[in-house]
Amino acid sequence: MSLKGKTLFISGASRGIGLAIALRAARDGASIAIAAKTAEPNPKLPGTIYTAAKEIEAAGGKALPIVCDIRFEDQVQAAVDQTAAKFGGIDILVNNASAISLTGTLQTDMKRYDLMNGINARGTYLVSRTCIPYLKKAANPHVLNLSPPLDMNPKWFAGHTAYSMAKYGMSMCVLGMAAEFKDDGIAFNALWPRTGIATAAIRNALAGDEGMKHCRTVNILSDAAYIVFNKKAKEFTGNFLIDDTFLAANGVTDFDQYRVDPTKDLMPDFFVPDSVPPPAGVSLKALRA
Repeated sequence: MSLKGKTLFISGASRGIGLAIALRAARDGASIAIAAKTAEPNPKLPGTIYTAAKEIEAAGGKALPIVCDIRFEDQVQAAVDQTAAKFGGIDILVNNASAISLTGTLQTDMKRYDLMNGINARGTYLVSRTCIPYLKKAANPHVLNLSPPLDMNPKWFAGHTAYSMAKYGMSMCVLGMAAEFKDDGIAFNALWPRTGIATAAIRNALAGDEGMKHCRTVNILSDAAYIVFNKKAKEFTGNFLIDDTFLAANGVTDFDQYRVDPTKDLMPDFFVPDSVPPPAGVSLKALRA
């Protein structure tokens, strides 16, 4: 497997999961467009598009940092065109950028609603739509959305309906576009973690520093994404993947390597269907006291 010579366009790649996916591809010598809003350092959000570019190049890849707010069509079009012009096309799109607010209906004002749906659902649709003409020309084109399986259990909506709508909007793009562009050979898949992932979103929006200890690292998602990108696009599309289940199906047996702190129970993530248990022999309980 290799992504040498491939070009990836990744939204929200200045940190966290997006950056991890970029760095995994960079190790093969891939070219990566970092499309994100953070150009200036933020004490609560480590990393900018420029620091990400340096990491990607240090890992062996080529980087193109682009300031881009995916809510705005002109910015997305310019970023996509710039990427294709610099690297000769686009092979892989990763819709990673996301906004989160786990608030109830009365606590979620319309500004916050619009932000989540504008970035998550509309932004994913817009970036996908803009990249598709280039993806049609690629040899093995993939689109991967960091979004959950479409499980309509009310428990995934109660407490944060607006956020759930926004994330499921990303997944509906997978459902529809996988079928719509099947004959064009473009794969559309979704990837979602079984547990919390140690990112700034977990620290700032959910569980703080202590919560980070109950997470897996971003590498579990970057390893899974890497396998997806190396699949034959015409044969692997329309899938809603849970990270550890997918990795186990592809020969990975050591999941303890992804724990932040082996002495802590792992925190289950939202949106994982009850019908998809952990792989055989994999526990979310602490490994040792």
